[in-house]
Amino acid sequence: MKLRNLLYIVFALFLSIGIVSCSDDELGETIFPDVDETIDPNSYSFQLDSFLKREYLEPYNLDFKYKMEDVGTDMNYNLVPARYDASVDLASLTKYLWFEVYDTIAGTEFLRAYGPRIIHLIGSPAFNPVAGTMILGLAEGGIKVSLYRVNYIDPTDPAQLNEYYLHTMHHEFAHILHQTKVYPTEFQLLSNSFYDPMNWQDRDDRVCNSFGCVTAYGSSEEREDFAEIVATYITATDEEWADIMYYAGRNFQESGKEDNTGNPIYEDPEDIQDNNGGLLDGADGVAIINQKVQIARTWFRDSWGVDLDTLRAEVQRRQSHINLDSLRNVVYSIEKPVITE
Repeated sequence: MKLRNLLYIVFALFLSIGIVSCSDDELGETIFPDVDETIDPNSYSFQLDSFLKREYLEPYNLDFKYKMEDVGTDMNYNLVPARYDASVDLASLTKYLWFEVYDTIAGTEFLRAYGPRIIHLIGSPAFNPVAGTMILGLAEGGIKVSLYRVNYIDPTDPAQLNEYYLHTMHHEFAHILHQTKVYPTEFQLLSNSFYDPMNWQDRDDRVCNSFGCVTAYGSSEEREDFAEIVATYITATDEEWADIMYYAGRNFQESGKEDNTGNPIYEDPEDIQDNNGGLLDGADGVAIINQKVQIARTWFRDSWGVDLDTLRAEVQRRQSHINLDSLRNVVYSIEKPVITE
């Protein structure tokens, strides 16, 4: 049966003209000089605030915001703030599964030079009922990353963490990186005729695999395709990547029928008999995906001095060894100072 997603996910990207990161820029102690860094020891959030200052602001020059700011959100959506406990979990996991990964592979100065300057947590997803999509992450001008759906986090479920949070982090960071140093133009030629920015959400992931895109969202446009290749290759388990490549090698064909939105219905690959010795959909999905990964691999190596496969191995190792109690304890063990009269 044709796979249908009940809810389609969009990773949105806003490009700010003329705003890029640059490793040659002089960075002061902080880009937030007007912010009072004194943390109220009587505050309920003292432990998390102290953790964020010590683990993000001081080493990475990054303001990690978990108290939702209306001015930093899209007022067209009904959004709610992130819960405190969920913010503790995601802040800890973000450090372990994103920042420490690049520290290990690329060096401690990499994210200080090229990472975002603001991470903004939002408790709810941003639904678009017209398109039938929801926003999980935004990367704005190479400066800010917003992560949504924080209140639904289940830190004990690796698959859910990957699908809704970790994949988003690496997808959005790929956008930040390619805004700074562009990837080869040859990438856009591989699936140029297949991109559909208006109707990608109605596509079947498996069919998109067979045409050389790792996800339906990657089939929306070339820059999203690139970010999805990077994020999926890094975060997908061996089994998940094998499934993608399996469907990439299948032969899909249109059934001659359309769904209620006017999109062609593709036949189940198990029912297809290719009697012509060729690919029914006209594309070699396995070869195309491998080409895209190789372009990303070369770009990471030549532009950033980062080995993509080593990066993937470190992400996979950490994803399979998450000690949640230990991560939480780093925050909750912070002692509040004794207040004397």
